Amino acid sequence: MNSPQTLDALTMPGASHAADDAPLPTVVIGSGPVGLRLAHELCARNPGGRVIVYGDEPQAPYNRVKLSSWLAGEIGYGGLAGDVALPPQAQCELRLGRRIAAIDTTAQVVTDAAGERQRYGALVLATGSRPRVPETPGMQLPGVYTFRDFADAQSLFARQVRSRHTVVLGGGLLGIETARGMRRLNTDVTLIDHSEHLMSRQLDAPGAALLRDHVERAGIRVRLNDPVMEVLGEERVSGVRLLGGECLECDTLVLATGIVARIELARSAGIAVGRGIRVDDRMRTSDPYVYAVGECAEHRGIVYGLVAPGYEQAAVAAHVISGGDASYAGTVSATRLKVLGVPVMSIGSVSGARADLAREVRHASADGEACRSVVVRRGVIVGATSVGVWPEARRVQEAVTHGRRVWPWQLLRFRRTGMLWPDSGADSVTAWPADAVVCNCTGVTRARLDGAIASGCRSVAELSACTGASTVCGSCKPQLAELLGGSAALEPERDAGWLWGGGLAALLLAALVWLPLDIPYPDTASLRVHWDLLWRDGFVKQVSGFTLLGIAVLLAALSLRKRVPALAKTGRYATWRALHIGLGVAVLVALAVHAGGRMGSNLNLWLSACMAGAALAGAFASLGIARNHVPAHPARRWRPAATWVHVLLLWPLPVLLGFHILKTYWY
Repeated sequence: MNSPQTLDALTMPGASHAADDAPLPTVVIGSGPVGLRLAHELCARNPGGRVIVYGDEPQAPYNRVKLSSWLAGEIGYGGLAGDVALPPQAQCELRLGRRIAAIDTTAQVVTDAAGERQRYGALVLATGSRPRVPETPGMQLPGVYTFRDFADAQSLFARQVRSRHTVVLGGGLLGIETARGMRRLNTDVTLIDHSEHLMSRQLDAPGAALLRDHVERAGIRVRLNDPVMEVLGEERVSGVRLLGGECLECDTLVLATGIVARIELARSAGIAVGRGIRVDDRMRTSDPYVYAVGECAEHRGIVYGLVAPGYEQAAVAAHVISGGDASYAGTVSATRLKVLGVPVMSIGSVSGARADLAREVRHASADGEACRSVVVRRGVIVGATSVGVWPEARRVQEAVTHGRRVWPWQLLRFRRTGMLWPDSGADSVTAWPADAVVCNCTGVTRARLDGAIASGCRSVAELSACTGASTVCGSCKPQLAELLGGSAALEPERDAGWLWGGGLAALLLAALVWLPLDIPYPDTASLRVHWDLLWRDGFVKQVSGFTLLGIAVLLAALSLRKRVPALAKTGRYATWRALHIGLGVAVLVALAVHAGGRMGSNLNLWLSACMAGAALAGAFASLGIARNHVPAHPARRWRPAATWVHVLLLWPLPVLLGFHILKTYWY
């Protein structure tokens, strides 16, 4: 385990030694991500000003989002603190490991735990939150842990070696990530939540069910709708008793049951508090010289538990403290992270149909690996959730944030394909509006990134250092590369070679069927091979016809995989898709043998045209899938229209085939 940097290595000299007649510094209480962002903003907006940041923890500021990855052993300490940019030393002094014990708002002084006093011109509370500990009997026993900061992570890191069965209480994002971290040494882990499904505040029931499948595949047992009523044990934790009466033996209990805003310091100073420290639209508290931002702030009755709103609040507070005029109107709650390696998104209103005329439209992928939903109110998209890869995720987030309108045909497309917009390249970040948020974690917009590029940033690393984009989870790095003129490297579809080859074969055969080949009957009987028996002999004609019918029935049966849950998880989706293409090629071969290159007339012409047309459109769709990872490839643009035509031409086939068979045997 890598060791964190010490306090001595990071205490920056400067502001505290300034002359007595110098302007009073801005003091920030809290060295977390929001507190540091505020310090950065203040230094940028007021280069001559002084900032002092106090932090409870003695180690260097780190990325809290990656604590679970550190616990899981995926990164070292360098991965936690290495990408955290510190404010400039010339303007900002970091006083780490120095907890503020009291605030005197009358004298405008803060006092730390060692009794040292510091005057301030403006004070910003970025005290964050602490873990919520349920009032359940036995919670005080040794063996009960919380997971919020680096000290908690260190304790759990050491506990992993000795724990045989760990129970994680809480089925939210933190609980799932904690359970993943505790599985590092193949420890038995059980995840318990009182709700009916995981991440109940962020996901609807279908998305949560899919997420549960991923969690259980990772070896984590899940117990839902059965809360812990008592922690068992005398000297330390020995188990938990559930509401249903069952007792589970365990030696470690980790609490991931939510957070509570740290308001004690503000309350003792006489500053108005509720669930958080109450602030107005300028992030001011009830004291005009004191501000609050981040998880400790309550704005219009809402306490946000996410980092992105804190960054927005920090920008507003810094602007106001620096003499500007800015206001905070609230944030649309958004979560876009990877949970157990699975992309999960939740933004805006995520519940189903309600009395306010909002309705939910869902799509589940054919392979059972992705589930998406959008919530629409009066034609405006107000919420969305997804579990699994969704190429449109960032564009959907921008649409929800700005209340974009979606049309009925877009919802029909979404219900069928899972995509709101046609795959025409419009989802490229270069086509996004200036106010669209590219980095959800830090709230960096397209306009801000464009400005950084115009000022000389030429790499993703430079863009990240300049704007803070991609410094939290890193998922927006492909978009940064695209803005810089590169392309987001997309992975090719599995079995892309087979898709391309099968598509070309189907394309060639479908074209041959459409050509008026009209293979002639022989005009002589002196032939070694009588190919005309294929069409003259009734028995041979029936064999080829029923072969064609059988292959068509098999193709139709493949669609059951999308509709029968038991089949949805049978085999790889890529295998089923390859089988679909192979049977499509076989249909064309059988059609050529059965009809001899003749399209026929009347009913036969309609039947042949539908079969050959569906195969031709399917071939183009296959080529588009095979080249989906190449943004500029024309086959990628063909795919949506080809898929539509393919499905459209398949609908009349059962009726046309039925009439064809009836006609043949009736007459």
